[in-house]
Amino acid sequence: MTSTPTGYPLATTTWDEAEYAALQRVIASGRFTMGPLVREYEAAFAAHFGAEFGVMVNSGSSANLIAVAAAVLDPRIDLNRGDEVIVPAVSWPTTYYPLSQYGLRPRFVDIDLDTLNLDLDLAEEAIGPRTRAIFAVNLLGNPNDFDRLRAIAARHGLVLLEDNCESLGAVHQGVNAGTAGLAGTFSSFFSHHIATMEGGMILTDDEQLYQEMLSLRAHGWTRELSDANFVHDKAGDAWEDLFRFVLPGYNVRPLEMEGALGLEQLKKVPDLIAGRRENAAYFRERFAGIDSVRLQRETGESSWFGFSLVLERALAGRRRELVRAFDEAGIESRPVVAGNFTRNPVMAHLDAVVPESLPAADKVHVDGLFVGNHHFPVREGIDRVAEIVSRVAAA
Repeated sequence: MTSTPTGYPLATTTWDEAEYAALQRVIASGRFTMGPLVREYEAAFAAHFGAEFGVMVNSGSSANLIAVAAAVLDPRIDLNRGDEVIVPAVSWPTTYYPLSQYGLRPRFVDIDLDTLNLDLDLAEEAIGPRTRAIFAVNLLGNPNDFDRLRAIAARHGLVLLEDNCESLGAVHQGVNAGTAGLAGTFSSFFSHHIATMEGGMILTDDEQLYQEMLSLRAHGWTRELSDANFVHDKAGDAWEDLFRFVLPGYNVRPLEMEGALGLEQLKKVPDLIAGRRENAAYFRERFAGIDSVRLQRETGESSWFGFSLVLERALAGRRRELVRAFDEAGIESRPVVAGNFTRNPVMAHLDAVVPESLPAADKVHVDGLFVGNHHFPVREGIDRVAEIVSRVAAA
C-alpha cells in the first residue's frame, strides 16, 4: 500500500508472499501452540540485536509484565514493594501498569520536549532513597542516550529496564535499543516495525533472568528449563516435572504461527528500517521551513516509528482544527501515545509519585500528535501533510 496526495495511512502491512507461505506451513504441520519455530525466532531475534537470550510472549504489553515480574522475583535484585521506579511522563499505559501490579511506585519525570524521551537531568534529580530502578522508554523510534542512562544507573545502583516497543532497529553509539539495560522489551503488533499478528519479545544477557522469564511466561512451571538451572532444580522425574510450579506465573505464550512470521519479518528488518530512515530525511527536509511545529530531535539513529508534530506559534492550541483538516484529507493521526499519562483518570488507581509540574508532557498532551511512517517511499504523503500544516497555520 502506498500513499497518495489525498490519503496517508498511519500503518501498512510489511508482509508479502513469504509470510503467507510461512502461515501455510504451520497450518500444514498441525502444530499451532508454542514450539520449535518460536524457539528458532527467539534465538534469531536475540542474535540479530546482539543479545544472549530472547523470550517471545503474546504482546509487547506482556513483555513489560514479564520483564518487571522477573526483576522483582529474582532473589539477586533489590527491587521490592514500595520501591520507586523512574518513568517518563509520556508513554503507553503498559509501561506503568506492571510496576503498580508488583507494588512498585512509578515516579513520573518530565520528558525532553525535543527528543520526547526522558529528561535525563530531571531523572537524576528525582532519584531518592527509595529509588531502585529506571524504566526508560524509547519513544516513536527514538533511542535514549544510553551512555548517560547507563552512567546514571551505575552511579546510583539502579536497575535499568527498557520499553523498546516502538523503537525496534534504533541504535545509539553502537548500542541497539532494547539491549542497554538488564532487559528490553519489543512489540510486533501490526502497526509496529515488524508484525507477527500479535507478539512481544524480551531480550537480556542475564541467563538467570532469562530462565525466570521462561518460567513466568508459562504458569511459573519448570517444564521449559534444563535439568540444572538457576530457578529450581528439577526432581529428575520427567513425568512429575511436567507439572512443577515454582514462580507465580502467567500464560502469555505466543503461537507457533507468530514465531514463523517473526522469522520471515526478521529477514526484512534492515530494509524496513532503511526505508523509514529515508522517509525521515525527506520529512525533516520538507518541514525545515515550517516554524509552527516542533519535530522530534533524533538521538543516535532513530528507527522513526512515526513523525511527531508539537504545535507551536500559529498552531499552538489548535490541534483539533489540524486533526480535522487531516481527517478531511484522509491523513490518519494519533496523540503522542497517551500524552501526559498522569492526566488520565486511571491514575486514581495507581500509587505513584507525580511532580507538581510536568510542562513538557503537558505541552505534548495538548499540542502533540503524530502521523505515520512506512518502509516504502511516502514523499507524496509527507508533502500533503506539510501543505495542510502550512495552510491551517496561515488561516
